[in-house]
Amino acid sequence: MGQIYDFEEEKLIVGVIYNDPRVYDEAIRMLVEDFGEIEAESEHFSFSREFSDYYDEEIGGEGMRVILSFKRTVAPQRQAEIKKRTNEIEAIFSKDGNRQINLDPGFINHGRLMLATTKKAGFRIPLSDGIYTELTLFWARGSWQKLPWTYRDYQSERVQKFITEVRRTYLKDRREAQKNGESR
Repeated sequence: MGQIYDFEEEKLIVGVIYNDPRVYDEAIRMLVEDFGEIEAESEHFSFSREFSDYYDEEIGGEGMRVILSFKRTVAPQRQAEIKKRTNEIEAIFSKDGNRQINLDPGFINHGRLMLATTKKAGFRIPLSDGIYTELTLFWARGSWQKLPWTYRDYQSERVQKFITEVRRTYLKDRREAQKNGESR
């Protein structure tokens, strides 16, 4: 019989698509209240021009993309809870049933990036309360490897460079915690 261990905590990231900087600032303030200090922030770039205008009508203009990484690690079994909270924050800023900001939480560990979603698909794993997770990227042979369903922005060099740095920080902090006898 295999030994059961607690899950190791992972690095929380949140992918953000927004149009209005004021909505962005207020939503980020709420995320920080809930999940703690932001450790790293990717550059802001046009999701609409580089990848898709899918969100433009709903958010009221050109979608800007940024990815945030939080300093504090979290237990991976909290994915559904965290996705429900990001949905609540999106709802706070909705106008006439349209989101003004899109918040997609994910988890990075040494070997993978998982994203939480409400969208059902054959490759997504149900968590709870209508929330699913998907393996978006996995780390092998020294780089991120995509899957057939990996979003185009997560396949891009720009995003992979950022999440590689997040992974590097996670591994450094993990080694330090293990060295000090702390659980991660």
